[in-house]
Amino acid sequence: MGRLVATAPCTAFGGVVEGSGEHVGQALLHERVGFLAKLSRELTSALVAARWDEASLQVLAAGVDGRGEPLPSKGWMALRRLGWQHTAALAEGVYVSDRVRRGAEEYAARTLRLAGHRRALLAAVLATWPADPHRRTGAEWEALRALLPTGVSNAEIRNRTRQVRAYLAEHGKLPAGLCELEEPPEIAAQVLLAAMDRQQVTLQRVDAGLARLRVKLPLCAAPGSGRDWAWHVLDLRLPGTVEADAVLHTPTLRPTRGGRIAVDLPHSRPLSAAPVAGHTVTVGFDWGVNTLLTGTVGRLTGRAGQARVVTDGRPLLFDATAVSAKLHRLRRHREHLAARRDHYRALADGLGSPHLAWGRLLDRAAVLEVEHARVCARIRHLNQALVWSAARWAVDQTLTLGATVIYLEDLATLETRGKRQGNARLSGQVRGTLVEAIRHLAAKAGLAVVTVPARGTSARCPQCLGPLGHHPAPDRLHVRGWAWAHCPGCHLSIDRDHAAARRIVSRGLLAQAHTTTDRTTGARTLRTTVDGTVTAVRRPKKTTRRLRRARRQAAAPPRPAGAKATPGKSRPTPARPSPVSRSQTSRRMPEVRTVPATTPTGAVKRPAGHDTQAPAHTGPVPGHGVPAPDNRPELAPAGRVRLSRGTCRRRTRAAQRTGFHHVHATEVHPLTPRFGPHHGGTRPRRARKA
Repeated sequence: MGRLVATAPCTAFGGVVEGSGEHVGQALLHERVGFLAKLSRELTSALVAARWDEASLQVLAAGVDGRGEPLPSKGWMALRRLGWQHTAALAEGVYVSDRVRRGAEEYAARTLRLAGHRRALLAAVLATWPADPHRRTGAEWEALRALLPTGVSNAEIRNRTRQVRAYLAEHGKLPAGLCELEEPPEIAAQVLLAAMDRQQVTLQRVDAGLARLRVKLPLCAAPGSGRDWAWHVLDLRLPGTVEADAVLHTPTLRPTRGGRIAVDLPHSRPLSAAPVAGHTVTVGFDWGVNTLLTGTVGRLTGRAGQARVVTDGRPLLFDATAVSAKLHRLRRHREHLAARRDHYRALADGLGSPHLAWGRLLDRAAVLEVEHARVCARIRHLNQALVWSAARWAVDQTLTLGATVIYLEDLATLETRGKRQGNARLSGQVRGTLVEAIRHLAAKAGLAVVTVPARGTSARCPQCLGPLGHHPAPDRLHVRGWAWAHCPGCHLSIDRDHAAARRIVSRGLLAQAHTTTDRTTGARTLRTTVDGTVTAVRRPKKTTRRLRRARRQAAAPPRPAGAKATPGKSRPTPARPSPVSRSQTSRRMPEVRTVPATTPTGAVKRPAGHDTQAPAHTGPVPGHGVPAPDNRPELAPAGRVRLSRGTCRRRTRAAQRTGFHHVHATEVHPLTPRFGPHHGGTRPRRARKA
C-alpha cells in the first residue's frame, strides 16, 4: 500500500484581505504575489550564486555536515545546518519574515542538489575523455560506465559529451568542473509555500470542488516592517482530477505573464501497488513519429518450459499526424521569430545608442520577443493536450482488453541518426511527459507500467525472429523504406510499428520475472532481454447459412415416416429464381458514387449522396448599403430549424468527432471470448453496406 502524489493546476482570480474585509481583484492580487515572488527570487539567486563552486557542491552531495552527522532531507534545514543561510541578503531596509527565507533556501537547496547530479556525471565524462570525442571504443565505454552514477541514460551521456566538446572547441581545453562549464542556473519567479509553517500559509478544503488558501503577502514592493504584510484569503477551484478523498498539500504560487496566478496544488491518495509478475494479458506500445502510439494485445499461454505469446493481430493506433504537423509548423515559426529578434538586436548593438534607428530596432525586437513567447506557450499547451489525450486512450484500451500491465519502449535508447528534419521532429515530441502521464493514470487504475529494451524490436520478425526488410509499402517490396516490414523467411508482411509492438509484448511477458523497481521513483523496467515468437490466433469465422441449417437439423427430433416437414403446409415451396433472372447488383456496392454522374445533355452532376452546399452569393455586395446575410438557423413555422441562405450542411462521421485536432485513434473494443476469458460477447463490427 502506497500513496499516489500528483500536482493539479489551479488559478486564483481574487481574494479578500483578512481583518479589513477588503476585496482584492485579480490585478492587485497578481501584483502582490509578484512582490513576494520577486523577494524570494532575489534571496534564492544570491544564495545559489554564492555557493556555485565545486567545494560547496561536493559538501552538499556528500550529505554530511562538519561534525560528521547526516544532513536533513529538507533543503532549508540542510543549508542552515551548514551555516549557508547568511550568504543571502536583501536591500537595506527591506523586511521579510523567517518563513519567506525558508522558502527561498528550500528552492536554493533543490537547485544545488540537482546540480550535484550533473556534476557527478560530468566528472565521469571528463575522467574518461576519449581520444575521438565523436566515437568511443568498447574499452572507453566500459571505463565510463564504471564511473557513472546509477540510472544514467545514454541521452544524458550524449548531451554532456556534446557540451564538453563545444567548450573544448571554443576554449581549447577541457573544463575543470561543472561550475566552469556552466553559469549559475536561472531562478524562476515562484514561491515554495511547502517550506513555510502556519504563521505564513494555511490550506483548508471547503468541499469537493473548493479549497481555501490563506497566505501572508506584502502590500508593497519593498516592505519596511511587519505592518506592510497582510493575510489574504484565496478561494481555489479544484479541477475534476482531484478526487473527493484526496489529501491536499501546500501549493506553489507562480505569477504568469497573462496577469493570472498559477497555483500548483499537490495532492495524494492511498494506492495499492500493482503486482510485478504473474501477468497473462498485456498491451505493448511502440513509439512513432506521426503515429504516436502503435500497440497490440498479447496473451501468455503454456507453462514455464513451453510458454508462448499469442495475439489477435488487431493493431491499436493513436494517429496524431495533424497535431504533429501543426507542432512542426509552430516550431519553425518560433525559430524564424527568434532569428529575426536576434538580427534586430545585433543591428542595434552595431549602431549604438546615439543612432536614430537604435530605438526602432529595439522596439521591433521587443515585439518579436512577445510573439515568440506566445508561440512557445501555444506549443506547450498543445503538447500537454496531446500527452493527456494519448495517455487516457492507452489506459482505456488496456482496461477494456482486460490487461494488467502496459509495456513501453525504454526512452534512453531512442535516438534517430539521419536527416536533420527527422531529428528535430523526434526531439520535439513529448515522450517523457507521455510516459509519466501513462504511469500516473495507470497507477490510479491499478495497472503496472514497465519499460523494456528497445534495441532490435524493429529489426527482427516477431513470428520467426528472422531479419526484417523495411520497405515504403507492401506493394513496393523492391524499394528500401521504413514504413512497412516484410520477412523473407516466413513471408510476414506487416506495418513496422505493429511488428515492433508485438516484439515489445513478447519481451515483456517472457521476461517479467526479471522486472526491477527503482526505489526513489518507483519506475519499473526490464534490463534482461528474452526474445520469443508471437503467434497470431485466428478469429472465429462467422457461421454460414448452410452450417446453421445443418445444426438445426441435427438438433431437431427425428420426424415420423410420412409426416410433413411443416405442419399445415398444403402447397409446395415455389422454386427460387434462376441465376439469369437474379439481380446482378453486388451486395458490396458502395452507397455513394465516387464518380460524378452525367445527364443526357452532358451536364455533370454531383456524386450521389453528397450534401448540397450553399450557392454562391450573386446579389449586391454586403457593406455597400446592403446588410450582410444572416447565416444563423431560423425557426420555421412548423417548429423545425430551417437553414437560411448561405448555410452549409456538413455530414461528420462519429469516429471523426474526437474533440482534439482530428486525432484518429482505434476505438475501444473488448477481446473475443475465444481470446480472453475476461469479457463476454463478440467484438462489435462495422455494418456492411447494402
